Amino acid sequence: MNAPSFSTNKNTAFSKSLKSRVNNYFKTNNLSKNANSSMVAKTILMLCLFFGPLIAINTGLISSVWLLFALYIISGLGMSGIGMGIMHDAIHGSYSKDKKLNNVLGLTFNLIGANASVWKIQHNVLHHTYPNVNGADDDINPPFFLRFSPNTKWHWTHKFQFIYVWFFYGISTILWVTAKDFVRITRYKNMGFIDKKSEYRKELVSIAGWKILYFMYALILPLIMVPLSWWIILLAFISMHLVTGFLVSTVFQIAHIIPDTDFPLPDDENKIEGDWYRHQLLTTSNFSPRSKIFSWLIGGLNYQVEHHLFPNICHVHYRNISKIVEKTAREYGIPYHVKKTFVGAIWDHIKMLKMLGNKKPAFSST
Repeated sequence: MNAPSFSTNKNTAFSKSLKSRVNNYFKTNNLSKNANSSMVAKTILMLCLFFGPLIAINTGLISSVWLLFALYIISGLGMSGIGMGIMHDAIHGSYSKDKKLNNVLGLTFNLIGANASVWKIQHNVLHHTYPNVNGADDDINPPFFLRFSPNTKWHWTHKFQFIYVWFFYGISTILWVTAKDFVRITRYKNMGFIDKKSEYRKELVSIAGWKILYFMYALILPLIMVPLSWWIILLAFISMHLVTGFLVSTVFQIAHIIPDTDFPLPDDENKIEGDWYRHQLLTTSNFSPRSKIFSWLIGGLNYQVEHHLFPNICHVHYRNISKIVEKTAREYGIPYHVKKTFVGAIWDHIKMLKMLGNKKPAFSST
């Protein structure tokens, strides 16, 4: 991969001041940057929400169609919670100082049908380093019928993407647990992230093994145990993923794909203007900052700015350090994007999708 670089060193006056103030907050309040009791409670809750309904389904005692659907949907909420509130921090290494514990909790991603190794490359390396940079950020590299950046090729179908994108958000985790990880691990091998053929084969076997385990307890056993028609069970399983896919995709997308954020391109020397910290603020937006319960449920991902600046800090601290980040950004004349409500952020995302659906967008990106 011919990765772009940033034209300014990370150690700018802004970044030094920001890091100093945030570090001082934890030191002054004698706080750990990792998980607290609230995070532990959330971990237990989300694991129970996911596995509890599946255990009930696999007892074979569920004969009501509506109860089956309800249990799968509850499991979908738990799956979303694991993805946004447990594995996300663990794979970033911010859940605990103990690397082994982070690795173990990161494997909860494998238990819900995805893969931690692929996610580390896609999310930790590519997305977090180069948000909204076309050709580098894999989160804005969708199939041809979706356009998430003004710097990608326009197709006539994009005129309607603000309508049909929600269907693809809904089925995103179905694609994830079936084909996406295999496609991406192959692409990352070709990009140079995996050097040895033996390592690549090992990853393929690992991905396949975890997915077989997931499908065994999430679908195959219910097909055997539940005294209902196979197609009803399959639809209930799909409903679980529709809930998860819609929630996870929406939360992640509205933080970057909105009219306020930038979509910078590298210059002729393959450099992105400015420093890395400034880039995170220009390409990221918060939303619904006043909703404590909502923030707790979605793993603090409404504070995307803080997460991108400090992925090594557990999300339970984002609300408090957000005041420091915003104040420092304002002092140095750097935009601090935030939407008051979740609905407002979704509406802005829809507007952005409409704008990207135009062959000649009615906006410009720096």
